[in-house]
Amino acid sequence: MGSIDTPTITENCSTQSQAAAPSGGDHKPPISANEAQVEVSPEPEATKKRRSSMLPLEVGTRVMCRWRDGKYHPVKVIERRKMPYAVPYDYEYYVHYTEFNRRLDEWVKLEQLDLDSVETVVDEKVEDKVTSLKMTRHQKRKIDETHVEVGHEELDAASLREHEEFTKVKNIATIELGRYEIETWYFSPFPPEYNDSLKLYFCEFCLNFMKRKEQLQRHMRKCDLKHPPGDEIYRSGTLSMFEVDGKKNKVYGQNLCYLAKLFLDHKTLYYDVDLFLFYVLCECDDRGCHMVGYFSKEKHSEESYNLACILTLPPYQRKGYGKFLIAFSYELSKKEGKVGTPERPLSDLGLLSYRGYWTRVLLDILKKHKGNISIKELSDMTAIKAEDILTTLQSLELIQYRKGQHVICADPKVLDRHLKAAGRGGLEVDVSKLIWTPYKEQS
Repeated sequence: MGSIDTPTITENCSTQSQAAAPSGGDHKPPISANEAQVEVSPEPEATKKRRSSMLPLEVGTRVMCRWRDGKYHPVKVIERRKMPYAVPYDYEYYVHYTEFNRRLDEWVKLEQLDLDSVETVVDEKVEDKVTSLKMTRHQKRKIDETHVEVGHEELDAASLREHEEFTKVKNIATIELGRYEIETWYFSPFPPEYNDSLKLYFCEFCLNFMKRKEQLQRHMRKCDLKHPPGDEIYRSGTLSMFEVDGKKNKVYGQNLCYLAKLFLDHKTLYYDVDLFLFYVLCECDDRGCHMVGYFSKEKHSEESYNLACILTLPPYQRKGYGKFLIAFSYELSKKEGKVGTPERPLSDLGLLSYRGYWTRVLLDILKKHKGNISIKELSDMTAIKAEDILTTLQSLELIQYRKGQHVICADPKVLDRHLKAAGRGGLEVDVSKLIWTPYKEQS
C-alpha cells in the first residue's frame, strides 16, 4: 500500500492583487490577518536533534502508524530497507499491526509513522493491552475476522520463532488472477528467480505464474485449458467441482500450493503433491471455469482426515463458498462410508467456518429429531467425527456427563438461539449432482 499523504491545508480567503513593492529598501508585502493566524512557530532545535538521532528506526521498535482507515495504530518494526537514491535516513519499514493478524503486515513510509510515539523497549506482557481499545461493533467484527490467532498449536516456541523469522516479510505484494488483482496476506516460498518480483501474474486455468503482464498475455494465447486439469465431479447451475490428482497433474498441484500459501499462514508447503487430491471449486461462464477456492485431502489418511487444506480466494469470500467446500468434503466422506475430520492445525478463518458448520448440522438434526439420540448416531448420520461432535456440543453447553455417560440436553429455545448465532448455512450441496467414486490406487 502506498503512503497516505497528509492533507494540505488551504486558506479560505480571496486573492487580492497587490501593488509592486518599491525597489530597494526594506519594504515587505503586508501580512493579512488570515496569514497571521496560520503562522506556525519553527520546530525546536532539540526536537529536530532527537528525531534525527532515532533514525533510521531499529528493527523491533514500537511506534504508532497511520493505517488505511486514516487512524494511528500501534505497530512493531519487523524489517527495514533503504530507499534507492535516497538521503541517509530515508528508509521504508515493514511493520506488524499488533492489533491485527499478520496478514495485514505491510511496508510503510516514514511519513506514516508518528515519531513522537517511538518506544524502543517495551515489556512484552503489556503488548496485548493495546487491543482493549474501544471500538464500534462493526470494527470489532472486522478485527475478529483478522485477529483470531490460531493455527500454530502444533509448533513449540522455538519452531514458532523459526517459522515467523523465515516468513516475516511478504515476498509477493499482489497477484493478478483472472479479472482480479489481489493483495496477498503472507509469505510463500516461490523459487529464487521470483525473489525480485512484487507482483505475479497467474494463468487462472493452469496456474502457471509469470513476472510480467506481457508474458501472461503470450501464455494465454497458447494455453488451451479452460478449466482445472481434472475430472468434473459436480455441476449445479454455474458451480462446478473438479477433482485433480496431484500425481497426474504435479505442476498444477505445486502451483496451487504456491498460490494458497499467499493466503494461509500456518500450512507447510507440500512439494510432494503425489499423495493428495485437490477439489477445485469454479464459477463457470462462456469464457471457462474460474477458480473460487479449493480443498485438498490425502489419498490415504491414517487419522481419518477428510480435508488437509481449504481456501476461498479473497474476492469470493463472504459468499458461502467456504461453507460449501466444508459440506462437500463431508459428502465425499459419506460416499466413502467413513467419518471424517479436518487436518490440524486449522487456520483462523477455517476454525470459525468449521465451528459454524458443525453447529448448524448438529442442531438442525437435534431440532427435528424426536426422542433420544446418541453421539454415535449423530456421527453415522453426518460423517462428523465423534470428538468434533462432543467438543461442539460442549462449547454450546448442550451436553452433560451423567452416570458415566454423556447426555444431550436439547431445549428447543436454546437450539434456536444457537442456530441464529451460527448464521446462514451458505450454498447447499445438491448430492444428486455429485458423480464420484472414492479414490483407488491404480495397479
